[in-house]
Formats: sequence, C-alpha cells, structure tokens
Amino acid sequence: MTKNTINDPAESKYTERRIAHWDAVAEKCGEMGPSTGLAYHARLASVHTFLIPPGQKVLEIGCGAGDLLAQLKPSLGVGVDFSAKMVDTAASRHPELQFQNLDAHAIASLDTTFDVIVLSDLVNDLWDVQRVLESVAVLCTAETRVVLNFYSKLWQPFLSMVRRMGFATPVLEQNWLTPDDVVNMMTLSGFEVLNHRKEILLPACIPLLEPLCNRFLVKLWPFTQCALTNVFSARLAPKALSGDAPRVSVIVAARNESGNIENIFERVPQMGSGTELIFVEGGSSDDTYEQIERTMPKFPHIDCKLMRQSGKGKGDAVRKGFAEATGDILMILDADLTVPPEDLPRFYDALVSGKAEFVNGVRLVYPMEEEAMRFFNQIGNKFFSLAFSWLLGRPIKDTLCGAKVMTKRNYEKVAANRHYFGDFDPFGDFDLIFGAAKLNLKIMDLPVRYRERTYGDTNIDRWSAGVVLLRMVLFAARRIKFV
Repeated sequence: MTKNTINDPAESKYTERRIAHWDAVAEKCGEMGPSTGLAYHARLASVHTFLIPPGQKVLEIGCGAGDLLAQLKPSLGVGVDFSAKMVDTAASRHPELQFQNLDAHAIASLDTTFDVIVLSDLVNDLWDVQRVLESVAVLCTAETRVVLNFYSKLWQPFLSMVRRMGFATPVLEQNWLTPDDVVNMMTLSGFEVLNHRKEILLPACIPLLEPLCNRFLVKLWPFTQCALTNVFSARLAPKALSGDAPRVSVIVAARNESGNIENIFERVPQMGSGTELIFVEGGSSDDTYEQIERTMPKFPHIDCKLMRQSGKGKGDAVRKGFAEATGDILMILDADLTVPPEDLPRFYDALVSGKAEFVNGVRLVYPMEEEAMRFFNQIGNKFFSLAFSWLLGRPIKDTLCGAKVMTKRNYEKVAANRHYFGDFDPFGDFDLIFGAAKLNLKIMDLPVRYRERTYGDTNIDRWSAGVVLLRMVLFAARRIKFV
C-alpha cells in the first residue's frame, strides 16, 4: 500500500477517517445499488463517454469500483483510490484495467503522463484541492484533458435526505465548492478551463421523464440553474510550442478562380520552417486548373502541389488537401481572397503561442468593404453565430469564414473520431468546428477584414446555404448539445 506523507495531524485524522468510510462502502459494492444511484451514475457515464473518445490513456483519481473508467474503453486505464478495499473490488470487477492504492495528494508519484485524467465526484471530498490539482498537472502534457465533475451545493438538502433514507451512498462532511471556486483553483494550479457543462436534473430512473430532464431540460434556462452536477474540461495553461519552427501547409480549394491564382502565389507568406501550397481544383468551368499549371513554374521557390478533386463540395476538397499535406500546421485559404493571405501569420502565431488549438477566422467584427457580404447574409451569419455559440458552449462568431487553422496532429484526432458525426457537411467548416469542440480543443476566434471579390462570383447560393446552416443547427443540437 502506497501512502501519502502527511505532516499535519489534522490531515492524517481526516484521511484515516475517510479511508475507513470508503472501505466500509467497498464491502457493499457487490450489492445492486438503488435506482437513484444507478440512474445518476449511468447518466454521468454517458456525459464522460461523450467528452472522452475511446482508445485514450486514461487515469481516474478516486476511481472507486472502477466502473466509470471501464466504460471509457481506454487503451490504457489506470485507476487510483486511497481505499485498499475499493482497489481490490475494482481489480476483481475489471481485470483488464490497472488499479493502485494511492492517495490523490500523492498522485505525482505515478511519474507518467496521460491523455485524459478524470476526477469524478472527488474534489468535494479532498483535504487540499489545490495541492491535488498541482500534482495532476505533473502528469499532463499540453494535449492532456482533465475532466472534473462535482455536485452543486444547491442539492445538499435533497442529497442528505436521500442518503439518510438509504437511497444513495453515504458520505462524510464535504467541501463547499462553487463553479467559480473550482475555476479559481484550477487557474492557481496551472490549468485553463475549456468548457463548463451543467448536467443531470433528475437522478432517478423514471421512464420518459428521466431522458427528457437529463438530455433536454437541463440544457435550457431556467432549468440549467437547477442542475445537480457541474462538469469541467481543462488543459494546462498554454505555452508556446517548443522545438523547431513547424512547417505549414496552406490548402486552397479552387473552383472557377482562374483570375486569383497568380495573386495567391504572390501573396501567401512563408511561415515557420517553410510553407507549401496545396491546390485542390474542383471541376471549374473556367481554366482554373490550367492557370495553376501555368503559374507554378513562375514561382519555383514555392513548394506547390496541384490535384483535381474527385468528389464534390468544399468539404471534400479540404479533406483531400489535408490528406496530402506534409506540414505540421494546416491552414485553409479561400481562393477568392476575400480573407487576405497576409493575415495568415496571425493564425500561425495564435497556434504556435499555445493560446489556441483551433483558430477560426471571423468576418463579422470589422466593417466590411461595400460588396463583401450582402445584407441578408450578414443577418443570417449573426443569427447563426448566436445559435452555434449556444450549442457548442463556446463563442463561435462566424462558422463559414474560410480561414481555419489547426495542427495536423489535432486534425488527425478529429478525423479519427469523424464516425461520431458521419459525412454530414458539404462545406467542411462544421466537420472541423464540431470535431474540435467534441475533442475539447481550445477554439479561438480571430477577426479578419473581409474584402470584396476582385474576380468571379461566389460559388455559394445564400438561400441554399441558409438551409444547410439550419440543418447544421439541428445536427449540432442532436449530436452535441442534447446528448
């Protein structure tokens, strides 16, 4: 048995009392729990499996009987608990996972890193929350996600009552933490909170009513104010990318853009350790493909690739370009040049500084040139920015701006989890935004000056695009918000 070194007699007494309590609870773990506990833990597991893709290296601190960890289907699952009897119970239930008897305050002694670290209903029971979070930080990389949940003190009278009645697991006196307290402690411990979800309105197995309350009503005001559980996702506070400057790939989906091609070659800046241009031509009725072929020899110093698109839609073109990219950072640039290529270094800087993991261009901040975007397009974009910000739980001001940037490593994670959403997006913007949101990447809006076209006409019909956007709202509601 591994124990934390405790110098404070009060802390030692506090810890010993809790170990004895959870050892006693562990002896009853073989029995089927009452419906209230089962419904609560089942819903909590659903939330965690939504936030954490399978196949990750996962550590759960305060793992109890190991049931939540097992449902996450990790490639490597490690559970720790200070109750030796809980660890024995977990090991017998889930022999495919690893369990250790270890106090949360000594978690840094594991001396390894994980993709995801889970603290479920733990912080309200800890002696020193900040010390534990500082120890958790030692086990994190820049890409690690910490998922932490705790119950709202608003529910304290009800929970005390059901525990006295024997309908929930008894606990000892608890810390009184508000969401603001947790955000402060995570900030003090070197973390940045990415997302805060309020979950579970009805912790009881009542057919029809339970899913109505826990999937839908709890996401709507004023019901969200009455949620039982706060769920936070966080990462280490950002630091600049270390090592050699990354290589950049700029993907240009080009259809009927012949008059802009030479400008693209002239204006796309060199970034990082080098920049490659990847043109994906999408069945133009003008000579766009031939113009790219003619222009490439004029710029022999630019690393450039050209390919024809086999499928349809900008989304298909972007995915084809990303698949061929050799850069560490992937950028999308619209061939119409309504977003100036000269702005791309700003996206690069936001990414390599660590301040963002997905950078989304925004056309709706600065005044636009007169013909850059029509009136009804502006109204529609502003409506949808509010809708998607609410659905994704983070500000997304402009979903259809063509300039989007992320690392190739994170794009590969989005692609690996694309099966959750399916092939649903003809534009390609939502495939990336929804994927980044589900993976809890740090999304940052970057305002750009939106310019008039100097050649050709838009390839997007605003009314059909509006219908697609409405479909995306419903899709996001079903697959991201009300899950």
